[in-house]
Amino acid sequence: MTLSKSRFALSLLSAALVLGLSACGNKDGKNVATQVVAKVGSEEISVHQINQVLSRTFTEGTAPDAAQAMSRVVLEKLIDQQIAVDQAIENKLHRTPEVLSQIEAARREILTRAYMQKIASALPKPSAEDAKTYFAEHPQLFSQRRIFNVQEIVAPMAAGTAEQLRRLAATSKPIDEAAAWLKSKNIKFAAGSATRAAEEIPLELLAQVSALKDGQSTVLEAPESITLLHVISSQRVPVDEATALPRIEQFLGNQRASEAVAANIRKLRTDTKITYMGDFAKSEGAAPTTVLATTSQAEATDDKARTAIEKGVAAFK
Repeated sequence: MTLSKSRFALSLLSAALVLGLSACGNKDGKNVATQVVAKVGSEEISVHQINQVLSRTFTEGTAPDAAQAMSRVVLEKLIDQQIAVDQAIENKLHRTPEVLSQIEAARREILTRAYMQKIASALPKPSAEDAKTYFAEHPQLFSQRRIFNVQEIVAPMAAGTAEQLRRLAATSKPIDEAAAWLKSKNIKFAAGSATRAAEEIPLELLAQVSALKDGQSTVLEAPESITLLHVISSQRVPVDEATALPRIEQFLGNQRASEAVAANIRKLRTDTKITYMGDFAKSEGAAPTTVLATTSQAEATDDKARTAIEKGVAAFK
């Protein structure tokens, strides 16, 4: 069953729930359609609440009877949730500073997401020609896509380290020799092996890695670390245009939305009076950095434990 059919089945189920429930006190004894599916004390739970939860659930291939069972599970969880909410309010937990701050944080996040979605929804969707152009300009991701079996050593950037690792990259056993050299210099490093598909390699490094043949090595530099990468073996696994185009269109749409939101926030910052205070006043003159529209805010946090090659283009997974 396709995703659209699954959603259609869920819509039928929702309609059945609405039509199958009636309000009490009808003088004519006729059933009156209602959106309410349950009452918990004086609070009502509606079919829309069930649909909202189901919309966030992966339901592709779900049969109607299974969808109905899922709706029942969701309803019971919503009932449990409402009972807990009632008890929290009765115990005045909603007035505690910690809960108030969490509610405010959730409110700010929801409003921020809504504003970002508003900007994104106003953008034109990438065309088929845009996707075809991207496909042609990035053969390493598609027509020449490879999956790499690699070994790597990651060390902190230090004087002389890059030059030595580049020399070792040309040897027959670069990883072993690099590990021995780093140990002799008391330089801490991390070593390991992994399998990386082309889409799991940052675009700015993909051309450098794709140029390697099996058995060759290269050095990848970052501001605070350096990686010696050795390709043990690789396998060519191309992606045809028909398969890639829908994913490319989605990726380009996400990319444009991210760029549009970032540009919008930058403009708003210039039009808004921002005053840094306290300890932060010292950095008031520093250039602001907009991180609101990053693809993943987790990637903006401390990533020293991750190697340069672990950051990928997730849109093509």
